[in-house]
Amino acid sequence: MSPEIRALIQGEELHAPLDKQSPLDVSGLTVAYRRTPAVWNVDFKAVAGSLTAILGPNGAGKSSFLKGALGLVPTLEGRIGAFGLPINKSRRRIAYVPQRESVDWEFPATALDVVTMGLYRSIGWFRPIRRYHKEAALEALAQLGMADFASRQIGQLSGGQQQRVFLARALAQDADLYLMDEPLAGVDAATERTIVTLLRHLASSGKTALVVHHDLSTVKEYFDQALLLNVRRIASGPVEEAVTEDTLQRAYGGRLAAPQLRAVLS
Repeated sequence: MSPEIRALIQGEELHAPLDKQSPLDVSGLTVAYRRTPAVWNVDFKAVAGSLTAILGPNGAGKSSFLKGALGLVPTLEGRIGAFGLPINKSRRRIAYVPQRESVDWEFPATALDVVTMGLYRSIGWFRPIRRYHKEAALEALAQLGMADFASRQIGQLSGGQQQRVFLARALAQDADLYLMDEPLAGVDAATERTIVTLLRHLASSGKTALVVHHDLSTVKEYFDQALLLNVRRIASGPVEEAVTEDTLQRAYGGRLAAPQLRAVLS
């Protein structure tokens, strides 16, 4: 009996082969907490070399989508691949920037320590950190204007500086796919410009970034792709096609006033 027929008999869903051209290929992803779905049967394919905004109201499942794709939370269903391989075989090519609120800022680590942690896959656990590892971490900090704060304990940094440190950690990994959970939330204008410049540099270098984003007024300026979620996938694709009055109303459930819609769509 062929595997396909056996799968049909057992009631398993058959998925198409993983897309080798897509940095992230998600099919049927479902994440639930205490039987309440946070993400339900979401399909999505990232476009290589793109900047994708993940949009939706609070509780729409944006963070859960990223965590589920990375295997950081249990999934009920779904097949996730990256660069044509199962996600667990592609982790070296992926960097993750968590929400700032999820980090223990009292942890006794300096900015340089935090960035160096992003190199542990290449350093190896329980192996000494070499000089060139520290130099790579310092270079990443310098790219985000944080070299002068390398020895500062992370809890002593401002919110924007903390965000820059975690972006430097991701940058030091030299990944091909970056998953970022609200990197622009609560940062000052200078930090926002720095982060957007970094994102554009990554895209121009052929890297791909998926970014949970809340400021709808800057979506068209900062991103070329969008994924709209409200537990289910509402729309995805180029910003001009995915972010429309209809998809915004369906995603946000009428919570956007007419002036907000005009600002987004203008």
